[in-house]
Amino acid sequence: MNPQGIDSRLLELLGRASSLELFQLNAVIERMLADPKRIVQVRKNLHLGQTVRFMDWRDGRMRTGKVVAMKDTQVTIQEDSTRSSWAVPYTAVEPPTAGATQPIEPEQPPPVLATRNDFRCGEKVNFEDKHFNTVVGTIVRINQRTATIDPGDGTSWRVGFALLRHVIDI
Repeated sequence: MNPQGIDSRLLELLGRASSLELFQLNAVIERMLADPKRIVQVRKNLHLGQTVRFMDWRDGRMRTGKVVAMKDTQVTIQEDSTRSSWAVPYTAVEPPTAGATQPIEPEQPPPVLATRNDFRCGEKVNFEDKHFNTVVGTIVRINQRTATIDPGDGTSWRVGFALLRHVIDI
């Protein structure tokens, strides 16, 4: 076997074939790979979020990634090491064993947003302004949707509750 995992005897035989014979062989192989039966055979055990191995056609190496989209003839895989997305034919994916399918990992619940009830006048809070600068101040007024914050520099800010964070003095 050579480094790419192809039998050296097969490479030797292919090296002696004429260009026309190689072209004919290529046409037969492409037709066989496009056979819907082969696609279904691989696709039936795939699901979104599943970790699979697939072949990089550029260098013949097997890579690992997660299935992020499934289309008719191609699957999109996000490679683990580089985080790049690959659109590969189903036939380039190592077929997972039928019993070894991995369940989709449950998504983390979104963070709970702060509401009006989480804040009181006189509390110290911080938030980020439109330039991503952190502003620290004291709540001086609570409105229906916003709180008025006094940072102590002569200005005041009206900020939505979801953008505020409590400051804890140590």
